[in-house]
Amino acid sequence: MSTQTKLSFKEKVGYALGDTAANIAWRTIGPFLPIFYTDVFGLGTAAVATLLLVIRFGDGVTDLIMGNIADRTKSRYGKFRPWLLWTALPFGVALVLQFTTPDLSLQGKIIWAYGTSIFYTLVYTANNVPYSALMGVMTSDVKERTELSSYRFFGAYLGGIIATIGVISLVDYLGEGNKNIGYQYTMYVLAFILAIFSFITFYTTRERVKAVATNNIKEDYKDLLKNGPWLILLFIGFVFVTYNIIKQSSAMYYFTHYAKDESHFFGSLTAWGGENGLAGLYLLSLLIISMISTIFAPKLTKYFGKVNLFIISILFSAITAGAMYWLDSNQVGMMFFLGISSEFGAGLMPVLFFAMLGDAADYSEYKNGRRATGLIFSAGTFAMKFGGGVAGAITLMVLNIYNYDGKALVKTPEMLEGIKLNMSIVPAVFVLIGVVALWFYPLTSKKMIEIEEGLTAMRKEN
Repeated sequence: MSTQTKLSFKEKVGYALGDTAANIAWRTIGPFLPIFYTDVFGLGTAAVATLLLVIRFGDGVTDLIMGNIADRTKSRYGKFRPWLLWTALPFGVALVLQFTTPDLSLQGKIIWAYGTSIFYTLVYTANNVPYSALMGVMTSDVKERTELSSYRFFGAYLGGIIATIGVISLVDYLGEGNKNIGYQYTMYVLAFILAIFSFITFYTTRERVKAVATNNIKEDYKDLLKNGPWLILLFIGFVFVTYNIIKQSSAMYYFTHYAKDESHFFGSLTAWGGENGLAGLYLLSLLIISMISTIFAPKLTKYFGKVNLFIISILFSAITAGAMYWLDSNQVGMMFFLGISSEFGAGLMPVLFFAMLGDAADYSEYKNGRRATGLIFSAGTFAMKFGGGVAGAITLMVLNIYNYDGKALVKTPEMLEGIKLNMSIVPAVFVLIGVVALWFYPLTSKKMIEIEEGLTAMRKEN
């Protein structure tokens, strides 16, 4: 079978549902876990910030380990597909436990939060590292991989929509006013959907690229550390993920405590979500525009090239996000306009990033004659989880500096200033660092044509 296979619509959709599953969890944890910990579970901002940073930093190491394990997995289903089957049910259980609130002392709650977070991140790693790497072995066609990445993130944003609608609409309904129970029961529903989609991805995808591998882990890491494009992508991934998660987690605080829909224009649309209805509508708007951006990603990439489009996306998204700082609390319409505009650029970033990881895997094989696809794609989950941890820590540290109290019925002007900064200036300044890194990224469109032709010749010889 040719490794440059044109993938069927069914297989592309099947693959995309794997990230729908992952993002049901990811988009629940990112925006909702910090405010759940501070406003429902009763943990302090400093304690939650430390937890998120510690967990995600340690978890980054397991991503690299999982990449090596996946590369060496031998089964009749391939290297990467079986992990979707093996982790589907544990993934759902891990999500439920994250939002389960046993009646414990403050110290007991902190221990519980650490334990459930560690379990969740380990299962997420075992699921998402092989899933990401699977894209690199379904086809070796560079253009087809970019399109597959577009499908993937259409599915990812669909997962975000399911998660957001689920949390906003079901927590109060299922909990009947008790948010502790409401969150837990909501996670039962989301976990079931997550597991079903993971099974579908396993059954509808196939692995085709079988490059020369190595049994020497030392060689794998040596190749990795000499892979300049991969190192740059690792940093860029960390930057844009941190940027996106700061914006997402801040939105819950911003639209719950700062924004005031005095015109009641959004009233009928947000009634379903109670006090979090406006925040839920905003997050849904971002996810919808992100899905739309994935449709344009292949054509925009063809016109600008991956690197140039990435730079344009960062600049546009950062400028529009930063402008939100100067909005008054009653300018809800402008908040939505700037947020949606910013998200169109932000929605392109993961599509480009994971397609470029496939390029980095090709570059490594072309240069070294070996291919550690799982290890290279582990940069994606490493960037997502470490960036997510740093983002959560930054968000809560800023709130802590401005003396945020989750249990306070009325938020002081000082608290609101911290919320505004998190929603605008803080993420915008952070993501601009990525533009500098992209200037040094060497895998241009011209270079990738050369690599693709070289690999085709090498594989024919083998």
